[in-house]
Amino acid sequence: MANERLSALREKALSLPLTPGVYLMKDKHGTVIYVGKSRKLKNRVSSYFLSTAKHNRKTQRMVSLVWDFDYFLCDGEMEALTLENTLIKKYTPHYNIRLKDAKSYPYIKVTAGEYPKIFVTRERKQDGGRYYGPYASSSDAHEAADTVNRIFTLPTCRRRFPEEIGRERPCLYAQMGRCLAPCAGGVDLGHYRDLVKGAEGVLAGNVRETEKQLTRAMTEAAEREQFELAARYRDAISALARLSDKQKVVGDADENRDVLALYTDEVCGVLAVLNVRDGKLQNKQEYLFPAVSLTETEDTAWLVVDYYEKASHVPPEVLLDFDLEEEEYALLSEYLTEQAGRKICVRTPRRGEKRKLADMALANARERARRYRDESAKEDATLHTLTALLGLDRPPRRIEAYDISQIGSEHITASMVVTDGTALKRGDYRTFRMKTVEGPDDYASMRETLARRLGHVGDGTPSLGEMPDLILLDGGVGQVHAVREVMDLLDLHVPLFGMVKDDFHKTRALTDGERELSIAHEQGVYTFIYKLQEEVHRVAVRATMGAKGKTLRRSSLEEIRGIGPKRAKRILACMSLRALTEAGVEEMVASGISKTDADRIYRHYHREETAT
Repeated sequence: MANERLSALREKALSLPLTPGVYLMKDKHGTVIYVGKSRKLKNRVSSYFLSTAKHNRKTQRMVSLVWDFDYFLCDGEMEALTLENTLIKKYTPHYNIRLKDAKSYPYIKVTAGEYPKIFVTRERKQDGGRYYGPYASSSDAHEAADTVNRIFTLPTCRRRFPEEIGRERPCLYAQMGRCLAPCAGGVDLGHYRDLVKGAEGVLAGNVRETEKQLTRAMTEAAEREQFELAARYRDAISALARLSDKQKVVGDADENRDVLALYTDEVCGVLAVLNVRDGKLQNKQEYLFPAVSLTETEDTAWLVVDYYEKASHVPPEVLLDFDLEEEEYALLSEYLTEQAGRKICVRTPRRGEKRKLADMALANARERARRYRDESAKEDATLHTLTALLGLDRPPRRIEAYDISQIGSEHITASMVVTDGTALKRGDYRTFRMKTVEGPDDYASMRETLARRLGHVGDGTPSLGEMPDLILLDGGVGQVHAVREVMDLLDLHVPLFGMVKDDFHKTRALTDGERELSIAHEQGVYTFIYKLQEEVHRVAVRATMGAKGKTLRRSSLEEIRGIGPKRAKRILACMSLRALTEAGVEEMVASGISKTDADRIYRHYHREETAT
C-alpha cells in the first residue's frame, strides 16, 4: 500500500514543469504538513519520492506521512520565496522550521509623542512607536532597556507627559540622579529628545554615532553657558563609554554585521545570532526549535527569512556558518535588500576573522543545545520520579493546577496554570469568575471551575479543548472529592491529586483523597510542585485583585448621576481616583474634565461640605 502511494506521488511529481514554484505536502487528512519552494519544481518534488533511502531521518518521517501534494507555479524565485513565506505563516506546517511566534518575542518600544518613553513589550502595534529587537529573552530586553534609561536618565514611571507635569512631586529616582524628572517641569524639550535619540542610537547599535551626537550637544550647551545641561550630556557620554567598554571588540570600528549559525541534533535545533555593531559584539541571541522541524537544507534559507521577519534591523552584511546553494545566497541577498531598502550581502566566510566569527556563533549554538539536553534530562528525571510516586501509567506532559482566591464573599476567582512537562505554558493559563457559587465555599468553587473547564475537552477551544494528563488542586481531601464528582458525571478519567500544605503553607504531600504521598524527600518533585503551587496562587490572587479594582472604580464614579462607564473611563484618563477625591473643581477642569462633570464629582466626594 505504501509503495503504491509513493509510486502515484512519484508519477504526479514527474508531470510537474521545470519552473519556479511552491509545493504543499499533505497527510491523509488533507492537513498541510510541509511547505517548500524550488527553482525547478519537477526536480525538487520528485526527489522526495524517487529514492527515500537517501533522505535524512526527519525527511523520511515526513515523506512517510505524505498522501498528496499541491503546488503553485511562480514567475520567479523571489515570488516563490514570498509565497512560501505567506503559506508557512498561514498553515504553520509541522515539518517547517518556525522560530518562536513573533507575538511572544520581547521588544523594546520607544513611544510616540512629545516625551517618548522606553520600555519592554511583547506586542507590536501600529501606533507610531518604534521597536527594537527581538530579544531572545525577557531578561535581555529588560537589561537593555534599563541600561539606556539609566544612562540617559529617562523616566520609567507611569506618569504621562506633558499632561502630568507639575501635578506631583518628583520620585526617589530624581533625587538619586537616575531621572531628569520632567514631572517637575523645567526640562528642556530639545534636551529630552536628544537623550531619547541617543538611547535609540544605542539600541540600534550605533554607539559611536550616538557618542558624537551627545558630544556635539554638550559642546553647544557649554557655549550657551548652560553648564548644568552640559554636565548631564557629559554624564551620559561617560555612562555610554562604560557600556561600550563591556562589549567585546571583534572587528574594525565601522563594521556592522550579523552572524548566524545553525546547530542540530536528534534532540533539538538552535539558531545562534551574533549582532556586531561598530566592530563590537553587542548582542547574542539563541533560538531553540524542535529537531523534527528541520527536513532539508533548503529549510535553512527559510530560517534566515523567518529571523529577519521579526528583527527590527538588517545590517549591510549577514554571515552564515552553514552552506547554501549559490542561487540561495543571491536570492536571500535580494530579498533582504528589498526588505531593508538598501543593499544587503549574504554569504558564508571560508577563512580569516569572519570565519572565526562564524565559528564563535556555531560554538554558542552548540553550547545552547547542550544546556537544553541537560535541562531535558533533569526534567525527564523529575517527571519519571513523579510518575512512579503517583503510580501513573506514563509521564504526564500537560499538567494543570488550580487554586481559588476571594476577598470576603466577593470576586471568587479560580486560576488554571498549565505546564508542558515541567515548563510553564503561560499562553494556556485561564481564570474563572464564579457564576453559581454564593459566599466563600472552596469545594463548590472547585466543582464549578472544573465542570466548566472539563466541559470543553475535545471541542477545539484553545487550551481548554485539550485533555490534561494530570490535575493538581490547591487543597486536600475535600477538594479532591468535590472535583472527582464532576469527573464521574463527565465520565472522564484523569489522574487527580490535591497539594497538601504544611503549617508554613508549603506543599508537604500529594493526596488522591484516600492516601497522602510525601514529596519532602524527593527534591526535584518537591521543587517543581512548590513552584507550581506558588504560580497558581499568584495568578489567582492577581485576577481577584484586578476584579476588585475594577469594582472600586466603577462603584465610586458610576454611582454619580450622569456618569456612565465610558465617561468614567475618560475622566480616569485625566486624573486618578485618589486625585479626584482631593481635587477642587478648577483643578479638575484644568486637567481636561468638563465643568459639569467636575461639579458633580466635587459634590459627590464633598457631600458634607456642600450640605452646610
